[in-house]
Amino acid sequence: MYESMTYDVILKRMLDRVSNKLDKREGSVIWDTHSPTAIELQILYLELDTLIKEAYGDTASRDFLILRCKERGIAPRPATYAVLKGVFTPATVDVVGKRFSLETANFVVTEKIADGEYQVRCEESGTGGNQFLGSIIPIDYVDGLISAELVEVLIPGEDEEDTEDLRERYFNSFGDRAFGGNVHDYLEKTNAIPGVGATRVTRVWNGDIAPADMIPSSAVTTWYEGIIGEVNPDVQFWLSSVYHAGEAKKLTTGGTVKLTILDSEFGVPTETLIQTVQTAIDPEINAGEGYGLAPIGHVVTVEGAAPVNVDVKTNITFDVGFGWANLQNSIDTAISDYFTELRRQWGDSPYLIVRISQIETRILAIKGIVDIRDTELNGLTENLTLDKLQVPVFGGVSET
Repeated sequence: MYESMTYDVILKRMLDRVSNKLDKREGSVIWDTHSPTAIELQILYLELDTLIKEAYGDTASRDFLILRCKERGIAPRPATYAVLKGVFTPATVDVVGKRFSLETANFVVTEKIADGEYQVRCEESGTGGNQFLGSIIPIDYVDGLISAELVEVLIPGEDEEDTEDLRERYFNSFGDRAFGGNVHDYLEKTNAIPGVGATRVTRVWNGDIAPADMIPSSAVTTWYEGIIGEVNPDVQFWLSSVYHAGEAKKLTTGGTVKLTILDSEFGVPTETLIQTVQTAIDPEINAGEGYGLAPIGHVVTVEGAAPVNVDVKTNITFDVGFGWANLQNSIDTAISDYFTELRRQWGDSPYLIVRISQIETRILAIKGIVDIRDTELNGLTENLTLDKLQVPVFGGVSET
């Protein structure tokens, strides 16, 4: 805004205010006294320009953006720790609380999953913890331990929220009102859970069931009265609760919400992450009672996006000296990266389309490939359109 307020401009304005009867040439007393002042004024204009830029959300640097966000009750999402699955032998060894290392990373065993299987948390936050799989070495001696291995990322670690993502949330806070279990409320709360990358909200997802169909008919009543005294107490309690709820017309399709998620690396989430989100939003043991982040009366079901395996077949013309043998990895990476781009768009798109033209464009960009044709997706020479709760997963590429 004040880029034009340079030292020369300021000094000239100051000297123009001095009578021409006085000596204003460089080196004169007048010039020497005004020159340092002009430098200081230029510095003030630079600081003022910076102050104005930092005062607005669209131009503020990270530190000042964080201050603006505080006014909206928003803070940067912190980095989180990767949680992995560790397999230890023998299965009888107890490693809870023990620390292990792999290359440059250290890990601590947090809880038991099953005999010989444990949740292992990386001690360093961020996405770096997602990259380590393989044999791990105990930092301290573990009596009886034969082998230890990290085999799967259960909950991906996340880096601290990016500045531009934070800026987007800041501006969204003015337009989208997160309140009382509306769609934006669910999106905001679910995406803030460590390990979650994208969420889709489906309201009244069991609306295909008519409430009238849940009222017991005379035939159901006859069957119920004939069997209720013969089942064990647990079954009797459950069956009686469902029957009388239906009889009293208490069973309804209202208040049901389905949350479909991807993990923070935009892959299909593990069952561990799904259960973590389920417990945070609406614990199954107290479903609908408001003990999670969901409002009272909302019965929430959390699921992972449905993976659709996509096999690619194509006919590639290679340049001299190139072929499948030395370009297979590059081709796999190009297609896999495209599928990752699609999954990143999943939360904001009505549905995803895997396009043959996009796959061919990315393959043609690889050095050593001169032409491509007859590309098929799952045996068809047409784009693959997915349902709104589906995401593509690369199944491999081969020659037609």
